[in-house]
Order: sequence, then C-alpha cells, then structure tokens
Amino acid sequence: MIEYNLGGAFIVGLMGAAHCFGMCGGLIGAFSANIPTNGQSRLGNQLTFLFSYNLGRIFSYTIAGAIVGGSVSALGHLFDADSYLIFLRIFAGVMMILTGLYIAQIWFGIVHIEKVGKLLWQYIQPLTRKFIPITHPLQAVMAGMVWGWLPCGLVYSTLTWSVASGSALQGALIMLAFGLGTLPALFAAGLAAKTLAQWVQKRAVRLFSGGLLVVFGLQTLYIAFQQLI
Repeated sequence: MIEYNLGGAFIVGLMGAAHCFGMCGGLIGAFSANIPTNGQSRLGNQLTFLFSYNLGRIFSYTIAGAIVGGSVSALGHLFDADSYLIFLRIFAGVMMILTGLYIAQIWFGIVHIEKVGKLLWQYIQPLTRKFIPITHPLQAVMAGMVWGWLPCGLVYSTLTWSVASGSALQGALIMLAFGLGTLPALFAAGLAAKTLAQWVQKRAVRLFSGGLLVVFGLQTLYIAFQQLI
C-alpha cells in the first residue's frame, strides 16, 4: 500500500509541473535572477543555490508529512482510532482520484483548497524578508524552508495521504517522494529549460499519469472498504 502512495506522490509532483510553474515559477525565477556569482561560473552557482532552495522546500514538505502522520499515530495510541484511520484512507483515496483528474486536466476543483492555506501563509510570508538578499547557500536553504509552506492544492492533497498512512515515517516518505517529483519542474524554471515543461504538457502523458493516479485511488478505496466489511 505504501509503495503505491510513494509512487503516486512522486507522479503528482512530477506531473503537476504546470501548477508548479504557475505557483512557484515566478518565485524561483526571482531567486535565480539574484544569485551572486562570487567569481564562480554562473551555471555552477545557479545549480548550487537552486539545490539549496529546493532542499529547504522539500525538507518542509517532509516535516509536514511527519507531523500529520505522526499526529494520527499518536491519537491511535490514545484512542481506538482504527475505524477513523479507515475513513481517513477513504478520504485519501478520493483525494487521489481528484488529483488524478486534475493532472489529466479533466477537473480543476482541487486548486480551491489553496484558499485555506492562504490564511496561514500571510503569517509565514514575512519571514522570507529575513533571508534577503540571499548571498549564501545556507540562506537559500532557510528561504526554501519558508517557501515550502506556500499554499498549494497539490501539497495539501498529498498531505491527506500522509494523514491516512497513520505513521510519522510513512507520512514523511510520502511528502519526500512528492517533493522529489517536483524537482525537475522547478529546476527547469530556475534554469529556463523548456523541454520538460513541454513533455509533461502532452495530453497523452497527462492522461496516462492522471489515469494511473485514479487507479491508485480506486485501489486505496477498495482496500479501505474491504477493511470496513
């Protein structure tokens, strides 16, 4: 079960490239434009700072997955939470299907979830000013950690899988897989590469990836309902 979640989370990150470009492309572009040279090659410096930004961002995703998965696990030790965990898995299966429909560009309602995160982001966003101007990779890591809390419907959707995992470790791994999936798109944004963006926008690729997520979601629902019987 967890293998499917990890694979599905990676696909969401990878195939959500268009959403990533829209949400984070401008931010990573601004970061890239202000990367100091310090006598090194422009490309080498770009790669160092882009890696640092994304390391911080993925670390935040992983921590968020561990928190929500661990919270459910802790509640399970305090209460008889098995039945609640099954319902959480049903919810995660539904979210997986809806995410698949978004990836396939059939239904876009999942982006409305971002409105919830904007309430939290208005308090987190001012922290980025403390790391500007960014002159060292460590500052880039810290800025990336703040960036990881940017409101994103795909992140929130994948977090429901971490919740349903009922484990801090599995929750963290799911979000780590998602974050690694987003790396190609955001590295492409930082390096102004277009090949990947064009590939993931192909209708056949998006339909296949979205359909695969729908299958994962249906399997998740099937297993959850079998546990209810």
